[in-house]
Amino acid sequence: MISLNKSNRPAAARDTIVVLDDVAQLRGLDLVRNDRQYLTEQLKNDGQLASCDISGRLVLIHLTAKGDRHARLEKARKAGNEMALRLNGAKRIEAQLISLQKDTAVTLALAEGVSLGSYAFCKYKTDEKGAPTLAKLNVIAKEVSAQDLEELADIGEASWLSRDLVNEPLSYLNAVQLASEFKNMSRNAGFKLRVLNKEQIEAQGMGGLIAVNKGSRDAPTFSILEWKPKNATNKQPVLLVGKGVVYDTGGLSLKPTPNSMDQMKCDMAGAAAVAGAMYLVAKRELPLHVIALIPATDNRPGGNAYVPGDVIRMHSGLTVEVLNTDAEGRLILADALSYGEQFKPELAITVATLTGAAMRAIGTYGSVVMGTAPETEFRKLDDAANTVFERVARLPFWEEYDEEIKSDVADIKNLGSDLGGAQTAGKFLARFTTHPFIHLDIAGTAFLSKRDSYRTKGGTGVGVRMLFEFLKQRSAKA
Repeated sequence: MISLNKSNRPAAARDTIVVLDDVAQLRGLDLVRNDRQYLTEQLKNDGQLASCDISGRLVLIHLTAKGDRHARLEKARKAGNEMALRLNGAKRIEAQLISLQKDTAVTLALAEGVSLGSYAFCKYKTDEKGAPTLAKLNVIAKEVSAQDLEELADIGEASWLSRDLVNEPLSYLNAVQLASEFKNMSRNAGFKLRVLNKEQIEAQGMGGLIAVNKGSRDAPTFSILEWKPKNATNKQPVLLVGKGVVYDTGGLSLKPTPNSMDQMKCDMAGAAAVAGAMYLVAKRELPLHVIALIPATDNRPGGNAYVPGDVIRMHSGLTVEVLNTDAEGRLILADALSYGEQFKPELAITVATLTGAAMRAIGTYGSVVMGTAPETEFRKLDDAANTVFERVARLPFWEEYDEEIKSDVADIKNLGSDLGGAQTAGKFLARFTTHPFIHLDIAGTAFLSKRDSYRTKGGTGVGVRMLFEFLKQRSAKA
């Protein structure tokens, strides 16, 4: 993790990142004329990044963009990422960020890009060649407080933790170990944690989670994370539900390996996002009651695996006809939503790498969202998503999609037609909660095959920053 520290004065010989909103502000830097002119010419051609090597000292400049504010902040993050790549490529350990402009959000966005862009998953590498080295960023900016930097550091830490979880292979991170990771996070952040074992899950009648787990040698877990401060501004909790399929073979409806099963360690990215958000909520001590539920298992074709044609009785009492064992995520999430009914949440949000249909609809540029919640809730989520540039696209949730999951032999079936797959999955989940409901499908954004700026290759940690921003705004306006 990168340490972010408030500093009062720059160090003359240190590698320097600079953010400004006018080229003339370069006069405020201790540079000789030729170096200043060299940087000025670069900024005229491309305001994103100008660089200069002054006797081994790197000076990196970002000129803030004009126009849309969300795009402006995102360009600052991307500039921060480019700076991080150069500093890490030069094997720098420490740098300083000097702000010559007054927009707090821009300065923080640049620092955030540096932090998120410096991530790499190196746990299993014996050779650390090429691993990021940058560990400390000193920030000299009047508009930024020490508290701002503390929060940003926590956001970076939670994002790194989420990425680590997604990048871990099943050989380490089975369902039991995932719950153990949540235990470590609860100790560090302060939220409460209760973990149900297989016997307790069976006693609760969670038929969906038990069915998906039947083909595995490893036990399932059901984690309950809760943050309930005395000064909570909401009478009823916000409920977060994250899909925790630690590895998905597709079960007996086996996936192909290339570009599919080989990436399925990421199928618990919803759980990682929800856990990361809870980590932030607790660490930042938001005055908001939040409960997170994470059902976890792998989905394998071994042993007494469930099969297409099986009928499952869920926690809610509804029966489900299984038509495809690769539509398993909705089964475990449905049990969690039903379990969450006892808390009478003011809003329930599911987060999951649920359908290829969502990714085919909008690609990797954003996540799909739908549900039954009031329009105001979707606007709040959209605002939070745009603020952190984890954009969402809302899909229609028409009544006709309900017809797609009607079963001839059970109450509902776990698969619709070949069309509208993201919506029929959402409609399936909606049957298991009576409260305002939002479903977030992160199938396209949770795991990348190649780096996209500060969204590094592999687990992206998507959802952590969005959910925290959404909950932070909610606690402030309650």
